Amino acid sequence: MVPIRGSKLLRQKIHKLIDSLNEEELEEVWHFVYALYCDLYMIEAIEEVKNLQQPWNILSHEEAVRRLLF
Repeated sequence: MVPIRGSKLLRQKIHKLIDSLNEEELEEVWHFVYALYCDLYMIEAIEEVKNLQQPWNILSHEEAVRRLLF
């Protein structure tokens, strides 16, 4: 991970924001952030497979799903 310029200030702002949220808002934000994390994880996995795939590497639908899930 590349450090972001002013990341200390950003971290402080994020902590203040989290402290200002009530439990319902915090739970809603958490679900949203977790969904984004899962999407990013899948996109990275797909990109990795694209970079490694060769014309002779063809998977069936079941094999592809199995590799994504494990």
